[in-house]
Amino acid sequence: MIKIQNLSKRYGSTLAVDDLSVDIPQGEILGLLGPNGAGKSTTLRIMTGYLPPTSGTILVDEHDVTEASLAVKKLMGYLPESAPLYTDMLVYDYLSCIADVRGISSQNKISRLKELARLCSIGEVMHKPISNLSKGYRQRVGLALALMDDPPILILDEPTSGLDPNQIAEIRSIIREIGKQKTIIFSTHILSEAEATCDRVVIINKGKIAADGSADSLKSTLSDSTLRLRLKNAQSAEVQSVLEAVNGVHQCGISAEGNELAVEVKSASDMRESIYGAIKSRDWTLMEMVQEKQSLEKIFRELTTEAAK
Repeated sequence: MIKIQNLSKRYGSTLAVDDLSVDIPQGEILGLLGPNGAGKSTTLRIMTGYLPPTSGTILVDEHDVTEASLAVKKLMGYLPESAPLYTDMLVYDYLSCIADVRGISSQNKISRLKELARLCSIGEVMHKPISNLSKGYRQRVGLALALMDDPPILILDEPTSGLDPNQIAEIRSIIREIGKQKTIIFSTHILSEAEATCDRVVIINKGKIAADGSADSLKSTLSDSTLRLRLKNAQSAEVQSVLEAVNGVHQCGISAEGNELAVEVKSASDMRESIYGAIKSRDWTLMEMVQEKQSLEKIFRELTTEAAK
């Protein structure tokens, strides 16, 4: 449904988006991850027609964003990081006004506002001033705004920024519900949110794609498995020699802690059985063996820090 090809955006001497290409099929929930300044918001703004690209193209349902921006905008609902709300209005009056601007007929407007109130869980605040709402409720009103004319694509820029954990969980639940019927692209640097919500994750660093895939596939292919051991009655040099000889081990780090050795073994896969077999053949005492859980956070750090280079 969305095809981004060789997209670049330059601000003076700064290259914010650097030859980015990605296809987003219909019905997918895509998380755009990256540190601050990675190019996430710039990419979304180009996608929605708010910014022109320096080079490259974006096709939305075969419409070029730069050549047919009005047709593209009719297919999209967009919620920027700061929702554009008129805080002196009641929620109902504001959404009613937006419905009129969007051309929703008076016969359909009431039913649409009721549906949005249910979907975005704002029924209890529909007759309250927007200025009195918490940020979590304001974000929900912003979602209702983006969904007003039922677009097939929803683009959300940091939708949970500044929210507390309960509010984040509520917005996440709404996104999953909406995602049953729509294509959703949202940017975030909250990794647990992307892992819990997205079908697919694209990690951007310095305007380039650093990784692309489901959270599970990234964890299984992009990060070494780490096994932590504690051994007694063992000598550091011998342990290092024996464990590094095990097929599949990439690295073995050892430090002394009292009368025990703390050992960290890195490999491409789960090596517990092979490592245990190597230890069992020696007179060492295995005090502890812990497989470190792979995490999207670890992968994110590896791909977006200078040390990873």
